[in-house]
Amino acid sequence: MSHELIALTMFSSMMLLLLTGQRVYAAIGFVGAAAGLLLWGDGGAEMAFSASMKLMKWYPLLTLPLFVYMGYMLSESGIAEDLYKMFHVWMGPVNGGLALGTIGLMVIISAMNGLSVAGLAIGASIALPELLRRGYDKRMVTGVVQAGSTLGILVPPSVVLVLYGMIARQPIGHLWLAGVFPGLLMAGLFIAYVAIRCWLRPELGPALPAHERQMSWGEKLRLLKAGIIPLVIFFLMTGLFLMGITSLVESSAIGALSATVAALIRRRLTFKVLHETVRKTLHVSCMFMWIIMAALCFGAVFDGLGAVKSIEWLFLKQWNMTPWEVLIMMQVSYLILGMFLDDTAMLVIVAPLYLPLVASLGFDLIWYGVLYTITCQIAYMTPPFGYNLFLMRAMAPKEITLMDIYRSIVPFVFIMILTMIIIMLFPQIALWLPNSYYGR
Repeated sequence: MSHELIALTMFSSMMLLLLTGQRVYAAIGFVGAAAGLLLWGDGGAEMAFSASMKLMKWYPLLTLPLFVYMGYMLSESGIAEDLYKMFHVWMGPVNGGLALGTIGLMVIISAMNGLSVAGLAIGASIALPELLRRGYDKRMVTGVVQAGSTLGILVPPSVVLVLYGMIARQPIGHLWLAGVFPGLLMAGLFIAYVAIRCWLRPELGPALPAHERQMSWGEKLRLLKAGIIPLVIFFLMTGLFLMGITSLVESSAIGALSATVAALIRRRLTFKVLHETVRKTLHVSCMFMWIIMAALCFGAVFDGLGAVKSIEWLFLKQWNMTPWEVLIMMQVSYLILGMFLDDTAMLVIVAPLYLPLVASLGFDLIWYGVLYTITCQIAYMTPPFGYNLFLMRAMAPKEITLMDIYRSIVPFVFIMILTMIIIMLFPQIALWLPNSYYGR
């Protein structure tokens, strides 16, 4: 059996196991370990062991549980709810203002936790009921909450970009800065869409009644205090890291500690909050570690077969595809995979194939990390297995049906695709900030 056929058998076997509903790490790890034993005998067992040891030696892996802990602490302690009250008052007089404020809330939450799940939970539990009570169109605001929550994996400190950086062996600081402008661009396009739609059809997002907006400037300014804590946490965590004062791991520890201190100062650090935060952090962190270890094992065997070189020869020599055609094909395949798999599974499945190929084609891996993350955002919201769709169905009020959820995401998915096309056409949107900062 040729190496190409062995690689194809491994890949198809893994996809088949995933379609049967097996856990991602079990399917990937089993195929990798079994292939290693069948190809190299007892010596193949060393590949899985070596992958485990490599994982334990990855010092930056410590950032994952700390960032996850920080996000859940801010969510469970209610600090995010204070932020929404601030946006509620300041944006209420504008048509669609509460929806615009919700997007602003999601941007700030994204800058504090780096996860999509926490942002969606906050938006669905705090913002969505209030928007529906105010007479906002249920489909529009459902889409706003789902799309806004995906910003958490693009705006720093993005946990997905940390995972990408570990697997692609790219500096996390460069990846974080590369996600800033694309994230703000996408948020700006969301805001523009909602503002224009509510301007054309005010009934979709009515302004707050005058009697609810009557508040002194002193009271409004006091509400702005809700934004101070997130800004302080973001500066202590990301600012000190970018200034070179702290390392990545130290930065994540400062973020986790700052979130805990903030909850303590606000007198919300109860045993229940701490227990839920630690429990959810442990669950997510263990999942990430198992998946990364399985990916390393699979990637070692796959790369040992020379599969990457074979694929490169097939695309460029046999099919005579240009580098851009290959890149577009990769993104389309990500979109298709994203309908069935989550972001981490997509990364670990295709990373052994795509990342070496991207580098050999002459593309920047930092820039490609942003494209990958945007594709993950789209995957979160596309049927039939979009992660955010199921979470929204579980948390949304009864009057919002599954069909409402599906229809609500259509315009926002098109906006995300538009953002990805813009980043592909103008790579400097992603690369200018990291190149300028680290090139000094």
